[in-house]
Parts: sequence; C-alpha cells; structure tokens
Amino acid sequence: MLAKELRISIGRLARRIRQLYTNASGDDISFTELAVLQRLEREGPHTSAQIAKLERVSAQAIGTVLTGLHRRGMVEREADPADGRRVITGITEAGKAALVGREQLITERLAAAVDSLTPEERERLAAALPVLVVLAERL
Repeated sequence: MLAKELRISIGRLARRIRQLYTNASGDDISFTELAVLQRLEREGPHTSAQIAKLERVSAQAIGTVLTGLHRRGMVEREADPADGRRVITGITEAGKAALVGREQLITERLAAAVDSLTPEERERLAAALPVLVVLAERL
C-alpha cells in the first residue's frame, strides 16, 4: 500500500506543479515544451534524438515540440560542427526568459507551502528528499 499512497501523493503534487508552470504566464507553453527548455538550459544543446531519449518521448513528439519552440524564437537550430548532417538545438534568450519567471513563481509558491508546515513536518520532508531522488532514479 505504501507504493500506492506514494504514487497518489506524488502524482497530485506533480500535477499541481505542472499546472502552476503552464499557467504561470499567458504564453501558452506546454509542460513538455517547458521540460525541453529546462533541459537545454541545464545541459546545453542537444540533437532532437538525444532530447527525445532523455525526455522519454517519441522522436516525432519532440520534433513537434522543437518546431513550435523554434517558431516562437525560444530555441535555435544549427548544424552540428562534428557532423553537418545532424542538427543541434539550443535555448535562446527568449527561451531562458520564459523559464525565469516561472521558476521564481513556482519556487515562491512552494516555499510558502513548505513554510506553512509545522517544524516537524518540514523536518520529515527534508529527510524524505534524498529517498525520493533515489526512487526517481530507480524508476
């Protein structure tokens, strides 16, 4: 039953965070688009195949996401200097700007929710974080 309760509680938290991310601005960026922008911001440019594998979505889905982001100026595409047949996608300043406001808003909302917990609840949450990371890596 622990696995079921964990799935339900983490699922609710994840859905709420996704809602906050996608509703944080009027620019109509999907959660998948945000995930791609975040990855490119953190890790640097990737090929579409690399992004699809890392995000665990189909190459076709990533192609659609990257096309939409490119059309809105949030990513740029260039030929791979090591292999001109491949295209490397990186985040632009517009893409970075779309992330900054959201991340600040989400962090503030999450901090307020954490601050509303009792000291004991905060301690238990802090103690659970490393275990949650391990679980995420094992899935």
